[in-house]
Amino acid sequence: MPVPFVRHSEVDVLIIGAGPGGLMCATALANARVNVRIVDQKAVKLTTGEGDGLSPRTIEVLQSYGLAERLLRESCQVHLAAFYNPSSTGGIELTNRTTNVTAPSARYPFEVALHQGAIQDIFIDSMTPLGVKVEQSTIPTSIEISQDENELKDPTSYPVRVVLQRLDESEDESREEIVRAKFVVGCDGAHSWVRKQVNITMDGEQSDAIWGVVDMITPDTDFPDLRNKALVHSNHGSVLLIPREQDRMRIYVQLEDKDLINPVTGRVDKEKMGPEQILETAQKSLVPYKLIRKGEFLWWTIYTVGQRVASKFSIKDRVFITGDACHTHSPKAGQGMNASINDSHNLAWKIAQVVRGWADMPLLSTYESERRNFALDLIAFDKMWSTLFCGKPLTKHNNDGVSPEDFLKTFQTDFTSGIGIQYQPSVAVDHRNQELASGLVLGKCVPPCKFMRAADAWPFELQDLLPSDFLFKLLVFTGDFSDPLQQARVESMVTDMQKPESFLNRYAAHGNSRFDIITISKDRKETFNIFRLPTLLRSHWSKVFIDDTDPTDTFGGEGYSYYGVGPEGALVAVRPDGYVGAIAPLDHVGDLDAYFASFMKIPA
Repeated sequence: MPVPFVRHSEVDVLIIGAGPGGLMCATALANARVNVRIVDQKAVKLTTGEGDGLSPRTIEVLQSYGLAERLLRESCQVHLAAFYNPSSTGGIELTNRTTNVTAPSARYPFEVALHQGAIQDIFIDSMTPLGVKVEQSTIPTSIEISQDENELKDPTSYPVRVVLQRLDESEDESREEIVRAKFVVGCDGAHSWVRKQVNITMDGEQSDAIWGVVDMITPDTDFPDLRNKALVHSNHGSVLLIPREQDRMRIYVQLEDKDLINPVTGRVDKEKMGPEQILETAQKSLVPYKLIRKGEFLWWTIYTVGQRVASKFSIKDRVFITGDACHTHSPKAGQGMNASINDSHNLAWKIAQVVRGWADMPLLSTYESERRNFALDLIAFDKMWSTLFCGKPLTKHNNDGVSPEDFLKTFQTDFTSGIGIQYQPSVAVDHRNQELASGLVLGKCVPPCKFMRAADAWPFELQDLLPSDFLFKLLVFTGDFSDPLQQARVESMVTDMQKPESFLNRYAAHGNSRFDIITISKDRKETFNIFRLPTLLRSHWSKVFIDDTDPTDTFGGEGYSYYGVGPEGALVAVRPDGYVGAIAPLDHVGDLDAYFASFMKIPA
């Protein structure tokens, strides 16, 4: 019998695992026109269950790829959170309602709920026209990383060898393929094959908490907060209720039965409890309210919570892990899918810059330094939050219980919104000149603010001018250009930026710029003349904005003060992922030269 021919191929990036993190990474790299493949063990795509909540920052991220409109159309918005605690009569009672998101600067001040399969479809449908599709029924069987340091340092090399096996091929067809990749990204979940193969350990612990989850059509109920997020502390345990799309509901239930754990595997034995028992436990905790199922369960599971962070997020900056492969935590804070998507959003632009020959390899090390620090903060928060959520409530019979005030205070943090994340100084985040734009915090995402387009008085959200197109955005706050002294400062700045050694020219290649200049003036709409600006600051009429009220005088005109920019103006470099990378005064363009020189590559 002839031996099947083994296929060989090369690819810039091989992604293993087609969950939200893997699909985000593939979508981002496909948009950057990077040669990318994504494989997944499952024979068919996900249709029910798994994660279901996206935070305000994640919605902003999807908006930067042009995907938020569909997300908002299909999902359920969650604006309020309701808190229930034990009543004097033995049941529960409402003790507070508050905003579900505590993040004053959020563009989308709410969470959205949509089942993970639908969210994954948004990514799949976005990358399909770009020629990328998930290769289902495909698993890696071996991975080898070159030990040649020169090869590892060469961004054009293919130092990672992965053997893939197709599970759906017939025996007389070639099931194996040997792939040589520049980079491999493991997005293959909490039991990550990639992580284990490259000997990355998970540091942390397994909690004792056992939780059950059911998805169902909204039941017959008199519970008044069925369409709000409801956090319930009862004498029978804790319950979390989340409204979902299409009149659905998800219920998380704390389970007390330790016999659910298989003593041999240490994992939950699903044979010992089903969705009916999970719902019955929830019903006990919700007395005096009724909760009667109207149809079949859409999905259910039982799980324990591991709170762990990987010791490394990359090996030699050639193999990376993201999402649950590098951090695991409880779902009660709603961070699983959000963390995965934002891991990939952080990594993809850096890989794209290196693959394109625009950045040096050391830029890739900032993925681990930025996202691992976030993961450690996340685990610390999750431990505190889970302890409070799973703890017995404060009652007259339990003086050491969790007080409603402590629970609410911990809930009201901007950490879970994603807006509060700040990356520390590195080659990708400068630390100088923060005082020039105090509202544009170095290492944090650009907060939303509306400016008026000068050419046609059309109000625009600044975030919509910062798409994830893998270009750095240079925000030029000119100050009041009608002031002759300020005009002279701006013109002197433009002269500096047009010098051959300036970053704009130093990193230009074949007429293609790596930068998109957006000009924001403090002038008045009645008198501003776009053509008085130097040509560099008006590459197209659509790139010039003024900080003035809209034609009806109903909003606008507060952008400079909101961003903490004074009359002297400022230069702000925004990274391709929407985070502030560097700030410079108009008369010190050299500060930006130094920032970009720390990681950018001069074209050959």
